[in-house]
Amino acid sequence: MDLRDTSADWTLFLDRDGVLNIEKNDDYILNWEEFQFYPTTLEALAILRPLFARIFLVTNQKGVGRGLMSFKDLENIHSNMLAAIQAKGGGLDHLFFCTDLDSDSPNRKPNPGMAFQAKTLYPAVDFTKSIMVGNRPSDMAFGKNAGMHTVFVATTHPQTEDPHPQIDHRFNNLLEFAQAVAALRKS
Repeated sequence: MDLRDTSADWTLFLDRDGVLNIEKNDDYILNWEEFQFYPTTLEALAILRPLFARIFLVTNQKGVGRGLMSFKDLENIHSNMLAAIQAKGGGLDHLFFCTDLDSDSPNRKPNPGMAFQAKTLYPAVDFTKSIMVGNRPSDMAFGKNAGMHTVFVATTHPQTEDPHPQIDHRFNNLLEFAQAVAALRKS
């Protein structure tokens, strides 16, 4: 995939932990006090907002399924996160999350259920004109399982092989990806 082929009618899917915010090693973000954006996330989301027709968050949240946090805790994290994003000129159209513990759950990444939920709610979504941005191989598999293009951000797993059959593009972080798309759209 050539990023030059993208346009304002495309859809962007974003993972949360390790893409938007600092991921806890082998643990969960349990409340808003533990949530910490990467320093460049809000700038990146403001750049991306006008470049895509729709921007969705797709995140596995096993901490709820394991009883380590409640749905209310997750809602609080997401409402504060959205307010901070919007205050800086960014925006997310919808947040999809899976709290299931079973790896075979159709909605748990790398399975594509959350992508199909997005397509049901937003019928204009075309997976051939969609990009999944994530920091794990399971995010890349989710994108490919739904027929999307993939962008790997090497925030937490820089050792992931490159080239990789499920990774179309690789950047150090979300801001680098946003700047690359913005520059290509201007040229």
